[in-house]
Amino acid sequence: MSDSSYRTILRSSSIIGGAQVINIAVGILKVKAVAVLLGPAGVGLVGLYLSLIQTASSIAAMGLGTVGTRQIAAAHAKGGDVAVGRTRRALFWGTMLLALIGAALFWLASGWVAQMILADESRTNDVAWLSVAVALTVAAGSQSALLTGLRRIGDLARISIGAGVVGAALGVLALWLWGAQGLIAMILIAPVVTFLLGHLYVTRLGPPAGPPIRLPEMSREWHVMLMLGFAFMLSGLVTTLGHLAARTLVQRELGAEALGQFQGAWAIGMTYLGVVLGAMGTDYYPRLTAVIGDHKAATRLVNEQTEVALLLCAPVLLGMLGLAPWVIKLLYTAEFGPAVEILRWQLLGDILKVMSWPLGFVLLAAGAGKTFIATESLGMGVFVLGVFIGLPLIGVTATGAAFLALYVVYLPLVWFLGGRRIGFRWTRAVKAQALMLMAAAVVVDIAARWSETLGAVLGLGLALVTGTWALMRVSAMAGAGDSLCRIARLGERIKGWMIRR
Repeated sequence: MSDSSYRTILRSSSIIGGAQVINIAVGILKVKAVAVLLGPAGVGLVGLYLSLIQTASSIAAMGLGTVGTRQIAAAHAKGGDVAVGRTRRALFWGTMLLALIGAALFWLASGWVAQMILADESRTNDVAWLSVAVALTVAAGSQSALLTGLRRIGDLARISIGAGVVGAALGVLALWLWGAQGLIAMILIAPVVTFLLGHLYVTRLGPPAGPPIRLPEMSREWHVMLMLGFAFMLSGLVTTLGHLAARTLVQRELGAEALGQFQGAWAIGMTYLGVVLGAMGTDYYPRLTAVIGDHKAATRLVNEQTEVALLLCAPVLLGMLGLAPWVIKLLYTAEFGPAVEILRWQLLGDILKVMSWPLGFVLLAAGAGKTFIATESLGMGVFVLGVFIGLPLIGVTATGAAFLALYVVYLPLVWFLGGRRIGFRWTRAVKAQALMLMAAAVVVDIAARWSETLGAVLGLGLALVTGTWALMRVSAMAGAGDSLCRIARLGERIKGWMIRR
């Protein structure tokens, strides 16, 4: 395995991860404000509105964001500036057209959405305003695709931080000034700021290289993007519809407060994983696309990314697993007590999620649209079915258990379907780290259910151990300086002893 490859992974992970850490801190304050001012029902409504925006924008974008990243990365690797310029023009105009069409259709359907999804026709105007967020989200997708395909990691991090900080500050201000009436304003501010910052950094790239693209040539580019993008749109739609279906089931079966508890736990899990998985979409995916034809190089890259992801998530996951009750009370209010059980189940599922994501990108990089749709559909089907069956039996905790069940099914599936395309096998180091993390997480979970204090002590202790191990291993992989190299050599001796045992 190449030290330079590991350094690239760690560099991108540190940049995107650093941006995510800042956004986590800002997001904590934002969610805390919603929880205090509006309670669990308000948090649940925010989650439902965001899910509606994500679903509508996924349909409207037709997968051009995902495909655009792939096409830009491929053009940059093989065709140079002129090829990138041609793809860039086609991506821009295609995305703008889809953004306007998507927003118009969502606005026209606002009454139906309010009645069927929210079961409250009085919210029709609120839903109609969400069409603005749909248009801006689709448009921002082309900006992100371009910057990601060109691997402008720093620009993406700056956009993320700027949108997170400014969006949260203005959003909380709107909520504080107008109360529940400011909820829609708070939701709209984030995509507005994201789009404006994205436009700023794309403009700094300069105009696209090469001659202006003619309509027939642009139509051919659109045809290629839409043929592949449609498959990715369907897979993204399956995911967003699955999440929307789960939220709708919770709201209809258990009410707005239970929905808020689910959204509270879900937000924590998705936010902290963003630190680990955020770099996969911004750096790993374009790099994997460039080498997907070389099975040996692709296998090495998947293993490297999986190992780094496991190392980075282990201490946070174990610490959060042990401190789940305190985390929920700190970030929300005492009314969110049932979210603790949901979060614990989700954290166990996160281990499998971290292992499955690098393999899932193999299907994306290979352009295996139908296979990717099949894997996403089966996984989401398991999740929604688990929620449907579990809600009457164990209440809102079923959402966490269903999340774990999703990845119990999904991981072997992408390992088989994605792995066989490149002859993939996990390395011994990856398998050892994954097994140790799973064992440690189960031990902490059992201890925390028996005694919250014991779970907290054990979780923090194991988080410290795994954090130290991660430092050793990461310093060895990246070829760090003198002091870290001494730690790395100690880590390698410990690893060798463990393998021999």
